[in-house]
Parts: sequence; C-alpha cells; structure tokens
Amino acid sequence: MDNLSEALEKLKLASTDSATDSVESCLDCLLKALANNNTEASVKIQEMGILPLLPTLLKPQSSCTPKVANIIAEVAKNEFMRSPCVEAGLIPPLIQLLNSTDQEVLLQTGRALGNICYDSHSLQAQLINMGVIPTLVKLLGIHSHNTALTEMCLIAFGNLAELESSKEQFASTNIAEELVRLFQKQTEHEKKEMIFEVLAPLAENDVIKLQLVEAGLVECLLEVVAQTVDGEREEDIAQLKTASDLMVLLLLGDESMQKLFEGGKGSVFQRVLSWIPSNNHQLQLAGALAIANFARNDGNCIHMVDTGIVQKLLELLDRHVNEGNVTVQHAALSALRNLAIPVVNKSKMLSAGVADVVLKFLQSEMPPVQFKLLGTLRMLIDTQAEAADQLGTNGKLVERLVEWCEAKDHAGVMGESNRLLSALIRHSKSKEVVRTVIQGGGVKHLVTMATSEHMIMQNEALVALGLIAALDLVAAEKDFVGANLVSVLHKLLSDERSAPEIKYNSMILICAVMGSEPLHKEVQSLAFIDVVSKLRAHENKTVSHQASLTEQRLTAQS
Repeated sequence: MDNLSEALEKLKLASTDSATDSVESCLDCLLKALANNNTEASVKIQEMGILPLLPTLLKPQSSCTPKVANIIAEVAKNEFMRSPCVEAGLIPPLIQLLNSTDQEVLLQTGRALGNICYDSHSLQAQLINMGVIPTLVKLLGIHSHNTALTEMCLIAFGNLAELESSKEQFASTNIAEELVRLFQKQTEHEKKEMIFEVLAPLAENDVIKLQLVEAGLVECLLEVVAQTVDGEREEDIAQLKTASDLMVLLLLGDESMQKLFEGGKGSVFQRVLSWIPSNNHQLQLAGALAIANFARNDGNCIHMVDTGIVQKLLELLDRHVNEGNVTVQHAALSALRNLAIPVVNKSKMLSAGVADVVLKFLQSEMPPVQFKLLGTLRMLIDTQAEAADQLGTNGKLVERLVEWCEAKDHAGVMGESNRLLSALIRHSKSKEVVRTVIQGGGVKHLVTMATSEHMIMQNEALVALGLIAALDLVAAEKDFVGANLVSVLHKLLSDERSAPEIKYNSMILICAVMGSEPLHKEVQSLAFIDVVSKLRAHENKTVSHQASLTEQRLTAQS
C-alpha cells in the first residue's frame, strides 16, 4: 500500500506536467493495487483526491487513455465509489471516448460507464439523454467480430433497455437488424442468452416488435425451438422457453401480429398451430398464448374458428383436466375466450362443445383459471338464449358462481362471477334460470353488483334484477328485502353522478317491485316520489319520460 501512496503522489505531479512515461508507470501501479485489493485501493484513490485528475487524462489520442478508463471501471465496481466518479466529472469525457476507433479504449470506456451507472436509473437516463444509444448500436455494427466489445455493448443494451425512455431511441436505430444478425452467428448457449436478455425488454415496444419481425427474428426463434424441443439438457429447456416466450411477446403488437398471421396462411402461424398438439408443456403453453394473441382481431378469430382451431384447443384442455398444468389451462381458456368474441363464432363454438369442456374446470381452485373460465362462458352465451338457458339452469354452475361472488381476495374472479350470473338471466330471459339463481342465493350478489364503481356492471345488474322482478317477484321478494334493494335504488336515483341509463333502469326496477307489499312499503317510506319528480327535468329525454311514468305509478299506488 506504501507503493500505491507513492504512485498516487507521483500521479498528481505527473498529471500536471503531462509526463506520459511517468504517468503510465503510476497507472500500472494503480491497476496492480486494484487487482490485489480493489476496495482498499479504491478508498486510497478517493482519499488522495485522484478522481478529479482523471478527466484530463482521458484524451482520445493518449496512450494512457485505456489504462485510465480501466482504472475507472475497476474503481466503479464499488458502490461507494460511483457517486464520487460522477462528481469528479468522469461521465462526459468517457462518453466522448465512445467515438474512438481504438478497440481497447472502447472496451474499457464501456466498462467504466457501465460500472458507474450500474443499478442507477437516473444515471442511465443521463446516458440516454447524452445520446449513448445510437453510438453503441453503431459500435456493435462496426465491431461485431470483437467478442469482448460485443459483450460490452450487449450488457449496456440490457441495462438501458429496461428504461422506458430508451425505447424511442432504440427504435430510431437499426438495433433490430444488428441483434438478429449477431444472433444468427451465435452457436454458444451463453451468447444467445445474452442477446435474448436484450431482445426481451426491447420487444415490449410495438415499433421495435415490428422491426424485429421484419429483421427475421421469428425465423431464428423457430429454429431455436426446432433444435431444442426434444433436448433434455438444462440449457435446451431454458432456450426453448426463452425463444417461445419471446415469440408470444412479438405477437402482442397489432402490426407484428398481423404481419405474421398473413390471413391465416402465414408459415409462422402454421408452425405455431403445430405446437398445440405437442407433448411439450412449454410449447403447448406458447402455442395457446400465440392463438390468444392472433385472436385479438375479429377477422382472425372468424378464420381460425372456420379452420378448426377450436377442436385443437379443446383436445389440449382435455389433456390438462387431470394433468392440471395451470399455465396451459389458463392460456387455452384465454384463446377460447378471445375466439368467442365475434357473434358469428358463438354458435359454432357452442356446437363444438366448448361449454362442456370449459365446465370440466369448474372445480379449479386456481384464480387465473377461474377468471378465464368465467370470461369464456360469458362470451359464449352473449346473445345465445338457448345456451344461457342451459347453463343458467345448471345448479352446480350457479352454486359455484355464487361462491366466487364472495371471493374478496380475487377481485377479477368476483367481478366475472357477478357478470356471468347477470348474463345468464339477461340472455336467457328464462323463469327457470331466475329460479335457479334465486335458489342458489345469487340475488344478494346482483344487488351488491348494482353498487359497483363500474357503470357497465351496475347496468348489467339492474337489467338482471329487473328481469327477476318481472319473471318471479314472489320468489325473489325475501331476497330483495334482505339485500336492501329499495335502499340501493334510492341511492342510485339520488346520486347526481349516476349515468342516465342507471337512473332509467333503477326506475324500471322500482315500478317492477311495486307489486310486492313489503317492497312497496319501503318505496313509500323512502319518499321516492320526491326523487323521481326531480328527474322529470332531467336533460336526458328517456330518463325524463321514465320519471314521469314512474311518478304516475307511485302516485296511483300511494
């Protein structure tokens, strides 16, 4: 350590008179000390005020520059040294050095910047603002044969790509082409993994998704899948997962997805279809998720249902009733739910037995599966009276829905259960369905649903409750009273924030429950006539007209 102190003193003197030889020998001593005991040497360098001297030594043409940059890189391995490096003004001269043609300077400069900014989003953002991304992309293109420099660029990209502010800059470069070209040359697992780690965050951006597709990344991924699908080594399993996951991610962009779908005739789409019957769970999962992504467009959905994709998904689900792979169940149900959105697909999917297969998962205890199961059934019965009637009189289904309506720990499941319960009534308009829901204890949940913060759910609940009152008020009377329905309706009508359709359907429901003596008494005790008479002046003509009719009804029966 005495040698280090001496070298640091000499460096102070030498840096002022620019004696290159003596500076170099001092730098060699520093590097040796850092190699022996990095932390102790770094402390000493800071204590003796060396960091502020280094910017003047970072000259593009100086032979000392690679060693100075190397020292900064070594010092910045220590977290406590990063702020002092920034305060010493080292970042601007280091960024200037990225324009150097000297590969050793570039390598050590990249290491230095990477270590200083490691784990600091604010410093990484500063680098982005200083235009480091286009420079690094250019370097990757020029020096792709230099393994060490390539790795430095990849590590930098991996860190910077995590920041949202970097995506726009990356999108304005040819990063997609460079990464795909680099990927195509790799044979080693570790190198491919490094590139994957950069591709994943970049592929979250829709513009870059399309660039990657156009640069031929998908073909690379399909090749990786083909090479690793039967592999048993850990690295094969890891690469298969990464490649197939990335493939699914590329399909999340509307433009990139449509480009790969190619009207259902695309080779990529066909390859993905072949993953679904595979015996590999990872490929089954990726295949189902890919179909769910392709099914974000009505035209695609109609084409896929017409060409038999539903049967493939049902066979996949059947295989997982007993195997119980939750991720595959969730993905296949997601695909079916999306496919069921276009009206023309619903009856075809019902005829194919989708509802029967979906009901096999009714006993699942996994909230993600429950959520998708409910969404799939709700989409299927929309406008399908016969199916709604059939499912709505299924006591086991209604019992499970009522149970899930109380799943307070899983808001999504709770919301979807309520919506499906309401949909069964609204689409069937069946007295038998209404009775099944009443007997199953579903009425109180529909009343609670009418108080939801989401207007669409409020409305669905009110329409369902109106049908219950119209079809079997006698059977529902006790539940309406127990759930304080009249009080809920009073609040909805009194609340200025309630949407016109909420007010309209609330008044329809008030009129419908007047045939029940206990409910009629509650309506009278809450002075509904005052609230309704105010609504006669409502700006919405439908609400105003219904208020007049409701007021007449209330007056006639008071």
